[in-house]
Formats: sequence, C-alpha cells, structure tokens
Amino acid sequence: MKVFLTRLNDAYHFETKNERGDVVHLDNKSEENPQGSSPMDLILRGVAGCSSIDVVMILKKQHLELDDLQVEVEGFREDGAIPNVFKKIHLNFMLKGDIPEAKAKRAVSLSMEKYCSVSKMLEKAAEISFEVNLNEKLI
Repeated sequence: MKVFLTRLNDAYHFETKNERGDVVHLDNKSEENPQGSSPMDLILRGVAGCSSIDVVMILKKQHLELDDLQVEVEGFREDGAIPNVFKKIHLNFMLKGDIPEAKAKRAVSLSMEKYCSVSKMLEKAAEISFEVNLNEKLI
C-alpha cells in the first residue's frame, strides 16, 4: 500500500493519490477556506468507512440487506495538548432495514471488536465506544 502527496499551493493544500489513482485533498482546518479534509478528520472518516464495510459484509453473508447505513463519528481531543491526539472516539451506527436487532448489533460488535483494522489500531491510543440504532431505535 502506497500513497503519494503533492503540495498544491504555498500554504497547506495537498493532493494525495493512492496506487489506483484515487485522489483525496488535504488542508489545514484553520485555513480561511480549506480545500480538503484535515488529517485528523480523515482518521475519523477511516474508522467510519472501515467499520461500515465490515457491517455490510457481515450482513450480506447472512443474506440480510440494509436499506440505509449511516455512521456519525465524534473524536475528542485534549485541548492544548501537543501532539493533540484523539483520547476518545464515539461511533453512532444508524441502520435501517428488515434486520433482526440481535444480528444488527452483532454485526457492528464484530466489526468494532474484531475485524475493523482502523478501530483496532486506534484503540491503542484512544478509548473507542459505539452505539447501534436500528430503524431509529437504540438497541
């Protein structure tokens, strides 16, 4: 796995490209008009994406189809700390579909506790918690 970064202006706007050619723009979130995500923002996006892929895969293997899947991720950092790493990360999984509650909860738990490489890596530095909502009901 390899990523290439190129600086695009005289400030903090960068373009990253992976070996397949997928492009993601990075910028400093404190810039007046940021042209991309901050690196810490990408970490939260990464854990949401990794776990969502797992959840979909687990449910598909059980022949269960989601009508919708959304994840809200919130990262908490210690103000003024250098480096200012995440101390806590909370994910709220919002699933919709004709899926038994136990299977929805199990799919998310398996992802977060066993399969998601991003969450497993991050849990070494931050406390990670999650909740599961199915059809707008906390389960």
